[in-house]
Amino acid sequence: MNKLEDIRGIYPMLYAFFDEQGGLDRAAMRRQVDGCIDAGCHGIAIGGLATETNKLTTLERRTLVEWVSEQIAGRVPLSVTIAENNVAGQIEAVAAAVDLGAAWVVLQPPPVRGVSEAELIRFYGAVADASTVPVGIQNAPEYIGIGVSNAGFATLHKQHPNVSIIKAEGPATYISALAHDTGGKFRLLNGRNGMEHVDSLRAGCSGIVPGIEGIDVQVAIFEAFQAGEEADADRMFAEILPLLSFLMTSVDHLLCYGKRLAARRLGLTEPLDRVPAQQPTAFGLEVMARWSRSLGDL
Repeated sequence: MNKLEDIRGIYPMLYAFFDEQGGLDRAAMRRQVDGCIDAGCHGIAIGGLATETNKLTTLERRTLVEWVSEQIAGRVPLSVTIAENNVAGQIEAVAAAVDLGAAWVVLQPPPVRGVSEAELIRFYGAVADASTVPVGIQNAPEYIGIGVSNAGFATLHKQHPNVSIIKAEGPATYISALAHDTGGKFRLLNGRNGMEHVDSLRAGCSGIVPGIEGIDVQVAIFEAFQAGEEADADRMFAEILPLLSFLMTSVDHLLCYGKRLAARRLGLTEPLDRVPAQQPTAFGLEVMARWSRSLGDL
C-alpha cells in the first residue's frame, strides 16, 4: 500500500514499553499493536516522539520496527518515523524500514538548531530521492525546535516529488494555511494527540496521528466525520478533549501519564520508565483518572 490516496485515517503512534532489565518489552509491544488494531485503527506508526526515539539506540529502533511489523502481519499499513541524525543514517534506516514492511516513512529533522531552510530541503531531498516509498516530513518546531515554512514545503515537493506527506504538529488554523499554500500536493496528517481532531479534518487533513490511550474514541471520531455525522464527531471530541489537553502539556508529560493510561487500558502492568523520565504525582494521576473515567479496556 504505497498510494498516497490510501494514506488516511487514524495512525496511533506506539509507545516503547520496557522490561525489568531495561530492555524493550516484546510482549507489551505485541499487546499494544493488537489493541490498536482491535480498536479499528487504519494504520500504525512507530518511531516518533511518543516512542521515545531519542532514548533508543539505532538497533532498538530497528528492533521495534521488526517486532511491530511482524505483529501487524499485513493487517494495516505501517508508518515508520526516521530519526537518524545524518543523510547516510536516514537513507539506511529508510531502506531497513521498507525491508521490514513500512508502507511510508516520516523524516525527523537533524538536531541542528539554526540550520537554514535551504539546508533542510537539501537534507530531506537527499533522503527522499533514495526512498522507494512515499516520504513524509515531521514538522514540529514547537517540540523539536526545527521546522520548514509552507513555502519551503512547496519548494521541497517541486524539487523532490517523493516528499508527499506532512505530519504536522500544529493548530487547525496552521493546517488550513498549509493546505492552501502547498496547493494540495501533500497528504496532511496532524499529530498533537488529536487535540484539534475534527477541525484538522475540516482544514484538510486526511488523518490524525494520536497516542494510543484514546485510540478507540479517535477512530470513532474520524469515522463519524467521514460518514457526514459531524455533530456526533464534535460531541465525541468535546468529551475527550479535557483528557487530551491534560496529556499534551508536553511530550514528557504525555510519556508520563499517557503511557500509564495506555498500559491500564491494555491490561498491562505499570510501565517502567527509561530514565531520565518525568515521574507522576498523586494529583496528576487523579486528574488523569478523572478525565479518563469513561474509557474502558482496549
